[in-house]
Amino acid sequence: MNPTFDLDKYGIGFKDIQYEAERLIKEGKDAKENKGLFKVRTANQWIEQAKKNPIPKMLFGELWHDSELCILFADTNLGKSILAVQIADSISSGEQISGFKLEAAKQPVLYFDFELSAKQFEVRYSVKNEVKKIHDNHYCFDDNFKRIEINPDAEIPENSTFEDYLNQSLERSIVETEAKVLIIDNLTYLKNETEKAKDALPLMKHLKALKSKYGLSILALAHTPKRDLTKPITRNDLQGSKMLINFVDSSFALGESHTDKHLRYIKQIKARNTEIIYDAENVVVCQIQKPFNFLEFEFVAFGTEREHLKQFSEKDRESIIERAKDLSQKGLSQRQISTGLGISLGAVNKYLKT
Repeated sequence: MNPTFDLDKYGIGFKDIQYEAERLIKEGKDAKENKGLFKVRTANQWIEQAKKNPIPKMLFGELWHDSELCILFADTNLGKSILAVQIADSISSGEQISGFKLEAAKQPVLYFDFELSAKQFEVRYSVKNEVKKIHDNHYCFDDNFKRIEINPDAEIPENSTFEDYLNQSLERSIVETEAKVLIIDNLTYLKNETEKAKDALPLMKHLKALKSKYGLSILALAHTPKRDLTKPITRNDLQGSKMLINFVDSSFALGESHTDKHLRYIKQIKARNTEIIYDAENVVVCQIQKPFNFLEFEFVAFGTEREHLKQFSEKDRESIIERAKDLSQKGLSQRQISTGLGISLGAVNKYLKT
């Protein structure tokens, strides 16, 4: 009679054996798929895996979906922060912004505010009492809205740079709050130089790594260098554009309307989860207003970008030619003049010959 092996005697159960068998099978499968940096599967296997993932939901209409790394860029003082706070308020409260769909559920949002002080933030979301000389009737944000700013009393650990400690603190905030939506205002604080490819590359790698590691949706704000306001906004208007745009899933920009100083238009620059909806022939026109205690973008209409661009007159042309020649006489290169005046190198070359 053959002796039997008593699993219970050794504290081993069927589930333990099953788990170990599945682990060994998985390790064998991973060994076949993983080739250094690469994971090799058939196209059908990739599709089977993708079927298990939900369709990305809209966070701000077709402009930003969940699980996307998105960049919103514009010139200074056009209202990037105003719109970003409005988007954060929408997601954290579960209430969509008029004109823009919100499909994701109400959830926590981490808003990294490297632009405004607490007092400046308060002013935008309250009413000034001229009699008492104070701000009251403050807007009540949902507690899901977590605003974060730099702690001036924090000490940077030895053998650590400010940028490294900033990134470590950012990741710690993600882990401890378990938030899945991040808004960063703005990219410059994560990396001092973003207009150069060599500086933009590690920054975007870091954000993409965070996105993948924690399943995040990230909206990052960025500036544009001085640009020609008579021309449409393109991906080339973003600082470090080629590198930054290549790494993001989506991007949209704010433009200033030269028909009305209170109007702004939103233009879609890049999309992966949808077709381009808001192109040059269908920009979203909004106005910045504060009806009571909340500074916001209000949807006005759809329009074409060309009707909001600055009209280039002969007087403007003569002024730019004069400025270009003056800068050239001061020793600036044609490339420096091009950047400073927001015009093409070809235009600079042409103007200096007139």
